[in-house]
Amino acid sequence: MEPRSSTAPGFGGALTITDRRWHVYVPGAVNLVRRAMAAAGCEAGVVLTDDRTIKKLNARDRHRNKPTNVLTYEMPPEILLGFGVVRREAEAARKTVAAHLAHLLIHGALHLAGHDHDEAGAARAMEREETRLMAAIKMPDPWKYS
Repeated sequence: MEPRSSTAPGFGGALTITDRRWHVYVPGAVNLVRRAMAAAGCEAGVVLTDDRTIKKLNARDRHRNKPTNVLTYEMPPEILLGFGVVRREAEAARKTVAAHLAHLLIHGALHLAGHDHDEAGAARAMEREETRLMAAIKMPDPWKYS
């Protein structure tokens, strides 16, 4: 499938979806991305892609030769998510792929805004902000598991 790129209203960044499974597992993916990014006040571009692409970038840029759920880049500001890892994590946590996608978008946006979770206090603050932003877009608390 050819990559599709669009700019959603209220969302300043470009959205590219290169893996059609995002549309299958997340009906309304474009709207969900727009809502999550707007709630976080983030204008970064978003790429919803596959594990193969994420693995290559993770190996190149972080020297970790495996796929990961989300990668963020500061210049240009961009958030990339790999479908397979996101789906597997969502299933393991008994969450919808849509809810996990929204959480990871917000998580990536907060990283781009300077938040981190290297220390316990900073991690708790970031988790509280993620919970607040998820509630703002009417999504479940990402830290409560079924």
